[in-house]
Order: sequence, then C-alpha cells, then structure tokens
Amino acid sequence: MLEVRNLCKNFGGLAVAKNISLSLKKGERRVVLGPNGAGKTTLFNLLAGTLTPTSGSIILGGRNITRAPVEKRARLGLARSYQKNNLFEGLTVRENLGLAATTASGRTASLRCCAHDGAEMQDIIAEVAEQVGLSDSLDKPVSSCPYGNRRQLEVGLALAARPKLLLMDEPTSGVGPNMIDAFDKLIHALPRDLTMLIIEHDFDLGFNVADSITVLNYGEVVFEGSPEATRQSREVKEIYLGDWNHA
Repeated sequence: MLEVRNLCKNFGGLAVAKNISLSLKKGERRVVLGPNGAGKTTLFNLLAGTLTPTSGSIILGGRNITRAPVEKRARLGLARSYQKNNLFEGLTVRENLGLAATTASGRTASLRCCAHDGAEMQDIIAEVAEQVGLSDSLDKPVSSCPYGNRRQLEVGLALAARPKLLLMDEPTSGVGPNMIDAFDKLIHALPRDLTMLIIEHDFDLGFNVADSITVLNYGEVVFEGSPEATRQSREVKEIYLGDWNHA
C-alpha cells in the first residue's frame, strides 16, 4: 500500500528527515513513536504533500506520488487528520462532514448545501458520524462542541474522504483518559482493510492499536518491529529514558 524509500528533507544545512524507509501492507496499522523533534510530523507532511522531499520517493498503491500535489494524493486515497483541529467552527458537525465528503468526491457546492445534498451523501455522513461517535451531535455547531468531540470530528473529516490510507497525527492530543479509551474503541472499530499510519504520544494506546511500530529519533528510523519487540528494545528504552516507565 505504501512504500517510503530513503526519504530526506533538508532545511538549509539542517536535515530533519534522514533516509527514512518504511513499508505498509494493505490493512496494516503502524504507529510512529519518537520524542519531540524526532521528525514524526515532518514525515507526515512529506507523505501528505505539504512538504516536498529533498530526495527519496513515496509510492502509494504502486504510484509514485513523490512530487504529486496534495489534491492528487487525496484522489488516490490518502487522507490525514491533524494534531490541531482544522474545522469550520461556524458550521454544524453534519455540514463539516458533508463538506469533506463532497470535496473528496470531486464535486463543488456551497458550504451550506453540500452537507444536505442527496441520499448517498446523507448515508456517508451518518456512517462516518457513527464511526467516530458523533451520531447524536450531527446538528450541533462545532463551536459548541467540547474539545474531545472536535478531535473525533477531525478524524471524521478524514474518514469522509473514503481513504485507503489514513494518516492520524496524535488523535488523542489534549484529551483526557476517557477520550483516550474512546479513541481506542474508534480505531479498533474501523474497517480492517483501511491502512493506517498513526503518530501517538500515549504509549498505552499506541501499543494497543498497533500491528507494528516504527521509532524515529533525530529524523532517522532507529527501530522497527512488533509492539512486544518495541517494549523489549534497549535502544528504544534509552531514547525515552524515564518516560518509558509508564509504557
């Protein structure tokens, strides 16, 4: 599904991604770990197309998308949720999901109309809302939704695009323990044929949802393996030092 080969990104003389290579099979759920400044979000920006690599290649579903614009990657099935909420505050949850689904389908419409256009669109909205636990909040303005619901909606916007590969950038950032449990259930309930690459700061959640784990440090892949192998890795423990005690 995804092949990343020797991906590098330099800003002037500073290398923030150094020969990153990884491979994801269809349906695999890969968690990316690493301390602050390890290059995790840079990797996502390169994959999503908001940054252009200095060298290396990105292959999605057999197609080279290394230089492809964001919109082409989206049409090929790549979607992303963001660490910081990227929502339309003045619209309802339904309208946000409808706008995302309409845009992903290649159609254009007014902000207000696209969320209510046709039975097929309503089915998509209802399905995604159920997946992210927002069925009872569809007609709430986003501005009145609590932070945890906004995080759920952020994931919903990505799912509304019907992706084949979903990049999730710290979906539980800033939420409490109850919402972390909710995201655990959300991720486990998603279709197993959806390939996911997840940056996650909560070790328990990361290990619980991962089929495999990649660890970055200083822009390099320093470890790759199963959750259990990651727990036992001396190198990974040294990277996290005392923070590893609660993993």
